[in-house]
Amino acid sequence: MMKITEQVVYVGVNDRTKHLFENLWPLPYGVSYNSYLVVDEKVALIDTVDAAFMPEYIEKIRSVLGERQPDYVIINHVEPDHSGALALLRTHFPEAKLVGNKKTAEMITGFYGVWREDDLIVADGDELQLGTHCLNFRIVPMVHWPETMVTYESTERILFSGDVFGCYGALNGAVMDKDMDTALYFEEMERYYATILGKYAVPVEQALKKLSGLPIDIICSTHGPVWTEQADKAVGVYRRMAAGEAEHGLVICYGSMYGHTRRVAEAVAEGAAAAGMKKIIMHDVSLSPLSDILADIYRYDTLALGAPTYNGDVFPKMDDLLRRLAARVVKNRRMGCFGGFTWAAQSVKKIMSANEQIGMTLVGDPVEWKQGVGEDTLEKARALGKQLAG
Repeated sequence: MMKITEQVVYVGVNDRTKHLFENLWPLPYGVSYNSYLVVDEKVALIDTVDAAFMPEYIEKIRSVLGERQPDYVIINHVEPDHSGALALLRTHFPEAKLVGNKKTAEMITGFYGVWREDDLIVADGDELQLGTHCLNFRIVPMVHWPETMVTYESTERILFSGDVFGCYGALNGAVMDKDMDTALYFEEMERYYATILGKYAVPVEQALKKLSGLPIDIICSTHGPVWTEQADKAVGVYRRMAAGEAEHGLVICYGSMYGHTRRVAEAVAEGAAAAGMKKIIMHDVSLSPLSDILADIYRYDTLALGAPTYNGDVFPKMDDLLRRLAARVVKNRRMGCFGGFTWAAQSVKKIMSANEQIGMTLVGDPVEWKQGVGEDTLEKARALGKQLAG
């Protein structure tokens, strides 16, 4: 039994076999689906897990409750990795009432058809008394679905935060931050934010503001460690990324078919290094996982994008990155660009056009060349690198 406090118990599971989260984002260290029991005069099960782990999940719940049933199942977020077990959960605990907001009820009905008339629809600020523990519900829409909410337990000052303050990475034996080395989880938190919540910076900031007045000692999210000693640090990561704060560093992302664009990217890096830039990260967009690229773009304040023209457009892998950036909020960034062509100059034009939506501050003049790369082009690239290092 993994106790968070005397009456709050962790009953989540680890997924070490899924390769891609949402069938998009790599999971080199797996992922956890966190669920919690608050055991009082009434019992609340807060958040559930992926349906694939149902036998293990039920076993964990019964190991805590015995023959007792949960009185309530709190649904902070309806995404199937947290709600997939609900239909089967109904068969094991038919007396338990589902608890969620109006949008939650609509989604549970649409996904699983198991919302009942006697289930509880809560509004922002509503409370549910369990005995000595009291649950308070706060709606935080679009973090990152429209129904998302968090549950605050006021007696022990625990925030059950849903996906907020979550991260990739399965839990290796320990559940609480004080019992583990958390370095990997904070790295994976940045990648998680960049891939899952990057579009929703404004709702994240609104949620952080809404929760800022709550005295919080423990954060129980749906992915990753339970935050106790490092709860403030976890909140700080989300606040920093939503606000667009970043370290000074240069991320160079390039696509290259035959090596010409790569040579120019190397020259940009040389120029930046010569100007004193210490942190320079290079990504070949055809090789680096997109989630790693996005995480680095959120981590550092300066970006260089380069690609060849391809079929009258920009190189497809660069086009994908541009579309992903345009779909996210990445504030307070500086950018330079470069690109080559054989007969139709399109790549620089496309990158510049995409940046009108992305909204980064352009540094220097774009470096553009026709056909082969000469020393004059490499010198222009080094000069751009020096400007980007400023």
